[in-house]
Amino acid sequence: MATTVNPDLRKERENASFVPEKITNFLYGGPERVQKKRELASLALNDPDYHHEDLNFMSREQQYETCLKKSLLMTTKIKQLKIDAVDEHFYRSAVTGPSPDPLGLHVGMFLPTLYGQATQEQKEKWLNLAENYVIIGTYAQTEMGHGTFLRGLETTATFDPKTQEFILNTPTLTASKWWPGGLGKTSNYCVLMAQLYIQGKSYGPHPFMVQIRSLQDHKPLPGVTVGDIGPKFGYDVIDNGFLALRNVRIPRENMLMKHSKVAPDGTYVKPPSSKLAYGTMVFVRATIVNDSAMALSIATTIAIRYSCVRRQSEMKPGHPEPQVLDYVTQQYKLFPYLAAAYAFWLTGQTMMSVYMTSSSRISKGDISVLPELHALSAGLKALSSWVANVGMEECRLACGGHGYSHASGLPRLYANLTPGATYEGENTVMMLQTARYLMKSYNQSLQGEKLAGSVAYLSGVQPVPAAGRTRNMLDLGALCDAFRHRAARLVHEAAMQLRNERQAGKDQPDAWNAASVDLVKAAMAHSQYFVVKNFAERLTDSRLDSSISAVLTRLCQLHALHGLVTNSGDFLEDGYLTGSDIRQARRHINALMAKLRPDAVALVDAFDFPDGILNSILGRYDGNVYQHLLEWAKASPLNKNDLAARGSNYEGLMKRHKIHTKNLESVTEALRSHGVEVKVIQKHEYTPEKVNWADVIMSAGGPFISTSSHTRAPERFSG
Repeated sequence: MATTVNPDLRKERENASFVPEKITNFLYGGPERVQKKRELASLALNDPDYHHEDLNFMSREQQYETCLKKSLLMTTKIKQLKIDAVDEHFYRSAVTGPSPDPLGLHVGMFLPTLYGQATQEQKEKWLNLAENYVIIGTYAQTEMGHGTFLRGLETTATFDPKTQEFILNTPTLTASKWWPGGLGKTSNYCVLMAQLYIQGKSYGPHPFMVQIRSLQDHKPLPGVTVGDIGPKFGYDVIDNGFLALRNVRIPRENMLMKHSKVAPDGTYVKPPSSKLAYGTMVFVRATIVNDSAMALSIATTIAIRYSCVRRQSEMKPGHPEPQVLDYVTQQYKLFPYLAAAYAFWLTGQTMMSVYMTSSSRISKGDISVLPELHALSAGLKALSSWVANVGMEECRLACGGHGYSHASGLPRLYANLTPGATYEGENTVMMLQTARYLMKSYNQSLQGEKLAGSVAYLSGVQPVPAAGRTRNMLDLGALCDAFRHRAARLVHEAAMQLRNERQAGKDQPDAWNAASVDLVKAAMAHSQYFVVKNFAERLTDSRLDSSISAVLTRLCQLHALHGLVTNSGDFLEDGYLTGSDIRQARRHINALMAKLRPDAVALVDAFDFPDGILNSILGRYDGNVYQHLLEWAKASPLNKNDLAARGSNYEGLMKRHKIHTKNLESVTEALRSHGVEVKVIQKHEYTPEKVNWADVIMSAGGPFISTSSHTRAPERFSG
């Protein structure tokens, strides 16, 4: 029997100016890819083996065990169904939804590190075991006292040439590994990042393959102290862990030696580039751009659908309550983040394509692409996760009170995705790393050197146009020019600030710190320019018909104009834009929102998220929110047992919290002993039907102690 669709949502879809399927095909790479995605999603979502109680109604331990079992089952079924690596992420995302996977670091970091940094002999030793989950690993880099600053890691790996072993130690409390997902309970191996020491000399952090638990009984090995770090803001299903090592010995061959090597005699062979060891982190940062786009897409889908179902207040007296999305203020909350979701979706695809192309060149010995790849991934990771953080919360607030309920899916989405702003590189530090590359590239441009593609615009800062000119603020070329000019100017000004600090007598580290605010601003502008330019370039795709091109162009214009207005001071400072330009941009934003309003539901439908992936009552495709909200609430464990029906248990529970008359008398005696005038207004014995409040109300004549029964708390306490 077909599900009845909410009439408001049905009308929204009927009035759209385009067919959502066409944009879906564009986003996922064609109809064949969309069909494959849907087939795999259907397999996962309709598999009863994956069905379980709502995670929101479980304890943390239950959540972890449920999701670990599901994740292990998923790995088995992927093999049984013969799902290839290209399509595997479609199946995984349908099984886990927006929640993290307990085996996520095994798949997302442990295996990629083996692929990218192990020698052929090491791959033959470990890879088959890891791919078949005999070895379950994690990536142990972050420590209690150090995170993004890799050179500050305190864990040590000291080479012993006599035994041909490395001796691993966490010599201080702050050296303990802290936060790696899967470390607390699940993993039996880890890739350990530790400072390499040979004959007392440090050679910096290197990766080591370390067994931490027995493959027979899963108990920690001698010298290993390991466990879960406890509850967190989110990630309830993940056993983020701690690890301390005391004189743990591993064979020399357990150092991952594709790039760096330690010979049997202790000779150290350095890599062609120090950044080669960061390959896994660059990959993960590229995936975070995709994750941020996904999170923002899910959040806007939920908020926009619900804003069409929800009706509120009177826009015109005597008229029916309008849909919340008809309020322009609601559109201004949501539509810029809808545009950002599309922008980062396309940016994530480009970033991953750049990563794959660069990795291929690196594998052939061309390491010239490493600096640009590192800088680009760092900046885009920071920008996308920052915007997604703010956007998810804005979507929750836009859903009103119901957005605060876990039924909306938004609190869990936010809690699980917000760590992206700090893991795999804290965002401010990431922007400063991008800035370091920008400063180097800027100085190279002054020497006439050819710059890499993403920074080629730094070769010349365009002049400020003559006053009195007119500019079409909807023209994508003009908007890209404006973002390019802003980025180039801010890079130039950051470089000048850095130079001035040096000339004032500061050394390089102090000068860098003094100029760091300007440097972050320049890196942000560079990253925003990349996103706007990439969005505009993707619209030149010949596969887009006129209806699709029109609506995507509006989204691109909105994304650029909203960024321009939000950062208007940057564009006005040197006169590149005028106040008239900014006013024109604001008017265009309002006009674009009005044009996008009829297409809003179709645009989020084009993301093609099944209800099983959204995990939201408010964002349901059929829009039948209220009846399912009540059903969801009834499923709460608190509603499964009536306390009053428990008889003596209920009575005992309440009596333990009863305020007895004897207690009141002792309170009054204590107050009177200090010279305070006390008057007992009323005494009322406790009955199970009434709640007994003890109120101390301060007044000019002293406190009055009231033991009258109230149905609610007193309205005012003062003094």
